[in-house]
Amino acid sequence: MAKYKRKKQQSVADRLRWLAPHVEGFRAWLGQSGYSVATITELTRLLACWAEWVRNAGFDIDSIDPGFVASAQIFRGGRMVRAPQGAAKLFVTYLREEGIHLPAPRAPRPEETWPVLAGYRRWMREQRGVAESTLDMRERILADLLRALGDNPKAYTAAAVRGFVLERARPHGRGRAQCIAGATRSFLRYLIATGQCPAGRDHAVPGFANWQLATTPRFLSGPDVERVAAACDGEERLRDRAVVLLLARLGLRASEVAHLSFPQIDWNEGRLTISGKARLEERLPLTQEIGDALIAYIERSRPRLASTRVFLTDVAPVVPLSRVAVKCIVRRALNRAGVDSPHRGAHVLRHSAATDMLRHGVSLAGVGAVLRHRSPSMTAHYAKVDVALLSEVAQPWGGRLPC
Repeated sequence: MAKYKRKKQQSVADRLRWLAPHVEGFRAWLGQSGYSVATITELTRLLACWAEWVRNAGFDIDSIDPGFVASAQIFRGGRMVRAPQGAAKLFVTYLREEGIHLPAPRAPRPEETWPVLAGYRRWMREQRGVAESTLDMRERILADLLRALGDNPKAYTAAAVRGFVLERARPHGRGRAQCIAGATRSFLRYLIATGQCPAGRDHAVPGFANWQLATTPRFLSGPDVERVAAACDGEERLRDRAVVLLLARLGLRASEVAHLSFPQIDWNEGRLTISGKARLEERLPLTQEIGDALIAYIERSRPRLASTRVFLTDVAPVVPLSRVAVKCIVRRALNRAGVDSPHRGAHVLRHSAATDMLRHGVSLAGVGAVLRHRSPSMTAHYAKVDVALLSEVAQPWGGRLPC
């Protein structure tokens, strides 16, 4: 018991003594990253807990990477148990950024293991304008393809390609199966175009049933959308309100909101220039409501970070919002508003914007222009929310009239 009390009375400074040359620099780095004084003090205390264990386990500054890995087996479990490991992760990141400690060896990315994937990504970016998030999703599928069939595309047989797609899609639903088939087909077409694979091999990819316009749009009612917007009122949620209004009024995609930059906003003309799929640029109106929300966020709540991106995280480290962060903002707003919907992502607000425009008399062509659909059939999907609107897309009956 006496030994326990002596350890408990050991100060934070004593436990951090072997890291002393780097602790003050770490604290300054946290301050520059936007952490508050109270948070820096707590992180220093947690770092001391971690440092004491690492030191007692026989590690030193030269072996801090193995010590960090070993400590992960100890500091895991509940949130409070994981806290020292989180502080240690920040400390190791600081050491690497300052060049004090060499980065730990990392596993090679798939495109480094298979150069053909690097060529495919470059081709799709330059020739097709495919987004990085889409390429990342496809890369995981194509890495499995190369592991299964090998890295010599000339040896791919139709049976092998078909077998891979069916096996890879077996545990998943129809939507995911279509993604797997689409990624494989796209990769094979690249290989054919560059002479790395026999012509016609892309025809071996099986298709999966997809009945056009079979489903109904996922959307919220008008009152529910207003409740979600109202749930973002207040000085502490100015960013969330601007994000929700861009999604619910203009039908932007989550990635388009996340990547919105100041050069895309024309305040004088009152319009936004949106770069959507395939890098196509479209201009949308900047309404008074959305403009007021953006100005309120920029002037009163946006962190002072030198970035052209409009939306930033509101906790340290301050960085531009990601597509996933936008989805989380919507999910939290739905929870605060008490809106019970099976669909909790940002895209439900895009669908809601389309159905709301239709119900207020906007034509299908007008809705398609706002949503920037490349095919009228995509917009026709929304006509199903109102039986009266189906007359715009209904085709004449080709059969014989009854006697």
